Formats: sequence, structure tokens, C-alpha cells
Amino acid sequence: MRKLTARSAILSALLGAHPAEAPVSWIVTVAEELGLQQSAVRVALTRMVAAGDLERSNSVYRLSQRLIERQRRQDAALRPVRKDWNGQWYMAVVTAVGDEASARIAFRDTMRANKLAELREGVWTRPDNIAITLGRDATRRIAQFRAEPQSAPMKLAESLFRPKNWARDAERLLRAFESGKTMADRFEVAAAAVRHILDDPLLPEPLLPANWPGPRLRAEYEGFRTEFIAFAEQNFVP
Repeated sequence: MRKLTARSAILSALLGAHPAEAPVSWIVTVAEELGLQQSAVRVALTRMVAAGDLERSNSVYRLSQRLIERQRRQDAALRPVRKDWNGQWYMAVVTAVGDEASARIAFRDTMRANKLAELREGVWTRPDNIAITLGRDATRRIAQFRAEPQSAPMKLAESLFRPKNWARDAERLLRAFESGKTMADRFEVAAAAVRHILDDPLLPEPLLPANWPGPRLRAEYEGFRTEFIAFAEQNFVP
């Protein structure tokens, strides 16, 4: 888990808020309740506006459009939608060449955002149990297929997505939630938990290790978010 800083506290609070905005008085008060210095919070707000993380209108700060997109991904990760799985895998093979480095990086980011893993260079795949939305720029670079591994699909899923490692870290976060004594402690764990949830490969149940902790971690985070909203409303300063 990362150390709680003014910037991480502000981002985590606004990413969990709907709408993703709050008056400066609320941000400062809640941050102070989490053990942060008012001066550090105000400096962080100024720097975040300059960096394009936040937008300011009068005394209200809101997430920038770039971070609103991150909030959408976070919300979707908390309530993932899976399709019935018939054993097939989605596969995308890169056919375009000659793009600039920035375009190739953007393409890889798009593929990873869609929970795809690279089987070998230029060959991306995953079980066909979630919707994949690549967009025009990514789609023009690839040929798309449905395929089915001839043997050991669980071994393939483990080699590509490392679900056992994800589960191990999720269990650690669940224990940290349980042992957190203060709101600041649990806030720090929650920030780490939602980052980890974003990395859930969303594999179909037959390819998951036993006692998969994904639903438990999501439920624990949702419970904390409800707790934090009540805490934040209690400390609201108009």
C-alpha cells in the first residue's frame, strides 16, 4: 500500500464521489480528519489543477475529464458484467505496421484496459466472457478471432493473468481492512483495494483458483465507501 498523501486522499475521495466534485472546505476538513495538514492539502489542490487532474470553479474542485474516465473504469470494475462462457477465447492478431511509438503505446493501453493479455508479440487474447470495446483506432490494427485452446486452458489463464498472485494480494488487503483501527488506516487500504480491483482479470469461474476473493474484496470496499460517505457528510463544512 502507498503512503497516504494529500494528493492520494483528494483523488480517492473524489473518485468515490458522485458527482466527482466538492467544495474546498469539505476537502480540507475531511483531509484533516484523515491526519493530513491543511497546508499540504491546499498545496496539493493547486498542483493538481496545474497538472490537469482537477478543475476549479469558484471554491469547488472537480475531477478533470481524464479522471472522470478513470472513475467510469473504477465503477465498472466494482460491478463487472460477465457473459456466459462456452470455453472460447477472444483473440486479436496485430496486422498493421509502421505506426509511431505513441500510437503503439496507446494501442497496448487499450488492449490491457480490455483485460487482454499478450500471448506472444502482436497476439492478444483472453476468455470470451466479457464485452470487449476496442474503438476504431485499435480495431484497424488487428484481425479478430474466436478460438479454443486444445488443452489446459486453466494453465494458460494462469500463465497469462496470474490469478493466484491476484488472489494472494486480495487476501492481504482483506486482512488489512479487518485490522485497520482508524478511518485513516482503512482509507489507505481502500485506496489500495480499488487499484487492485481494477487489475482483476475477470476470468470465468472455471479458470479461477478455489475460494476466489474478488467478490469479497469488492463487498469490503463497497462497505467502506458507505462508511466513508457517512464520515464525510458528518464532517461537511458549508
